[in-house]
Amino acid sequence: MFAAIDGSNCPSLPQDERASHSLLLERGTFRVARPWPPVDADGKKIAPQFDIEVVRDPTGCNTSAVYGLHGKHPAVSVFRRPRPATNLKYLTAVGFVFEPKNGFPLPIDPESGQRMSGNLLADSRAGTLKLQLLDAMHTHLETEGNLHPEQIQRILDFEGQLYTAQSVDFVGGKLDDGGAHGGPETLALSKPGVLKSSKDVQWVEYSPWAALATTNTAGSSDAQRLFRESVARGAAIFRDRTFLISDSSGLNSMNFGNPTRDGCNFCHNMTRTGMDVAPGQVDLGTTNEPFADSAPDLPLFKLTCHAGETPHPFLGAVVYTHDPGFALTTGRCVDIGKITMQSMRGLAARAPYFSNGSARTLRDVVEFYNRRYNIGLTEQEKQDLTNLMSVL
Repeated sequence: MFAAIDGSNCPSLPQDERASHSLLLERGTFRVARPWPPVDADGKKIAPQFDIEVVRDPTGCNTSAVYGLHGKHPAVSVFRRPRPATNLKYLTAVGFVFEPKNGFPLPIDPESGQRMSGNLLADSRAGTLKLQLLDAMHTHLETEGNLHPEQIQRILDFEGQLYTAQSVDFVGGKLDDGGAHGGPETLALSKPGVLKSSKDVQWVEYSPWAALATTNTAGSSDAQRLFRESVARGAAIFRDRTFLISDSSGLNSMNFGNPTRDGCNFCHNMTRTGMDVAPGQVDLGTTNEPFADSAPDLPLFKLTCHAGETPHPFLGAVVYTHDPGFALTTGRCVDIGKITMQSMRGLAARAPYFSNGSARTLRDVVEFYNRRYNIGLTEQEKQDLTNLMSVL
């Protein structure tokens, strides 16, 4: 976990000092070094549409003579939370043959001939589980050579059997009481949902809690009933509450209008996971100024789009960001700050939140969205949404 290559703030720092691992210890983030300029799936360099400048470099890695932007092997170091390697059939599910967030056809895996979902990594640099495995093996593990095909298949078979979700809550009790089937077994037996199906069945496994909360269930306490009632209200807010979504590249930029009125369920629409059936990346502002939270411990980059290129649709030709996100894969200005959506299952065990660990608690996640989109949630509604997320 504390390997120099990714568990420390930079491999050039003294590895026996706690300060050299501060971002892992305090944010739960790992260093991800992306080649600059970007390269495509075949390793060919992509001509970027923007210049990148290091404004602030608290770790020293982006200005390092070895690992930095102008180093021996030019790279951009960003710091990201690890993504769950479970519930993978949902991550690889394909709901469209094209990516609605940019209008392009989904790429095809040359080995299988199938479309690739693009939902595996934060910046979609690997389109299949095999490619993700190989990327991690050569970068994070620094492995030389290649695995035997049988070894790769054994790893993929193992990953495909892993399902995680909250099974019990200290106050709410077991999540399979009264038919509230919320555990990992339900995920293993279910199929990924389709677009818009979730309007009726999103978090359907928690619907029975609404009825249980209003009855004197044997063995239940007042605290349990009140908590379950709160979760049921949170699920209703998640499903039905609408607000104005604005200035979000990948959403408002794709013919939905700016602003557009919808709710949490607009993006988090895949049944039982809270992912997006529609593949692609979205810029919510968690890494880009002016929406990103202050993060003096993270690097800050200034990206300037070249004249004649289409700029970021809402932030213009000059963007300040902690992590250029998908743009480090495509080299395009319109992709600056876009991040792939994550599964919402098992959230209570995965703090801190967002790709850069900027939300310390589930309540902080709710507060960010409430502030970002001026939703106007009451204190009770904030707590109801927090309680919902705590049992997923």
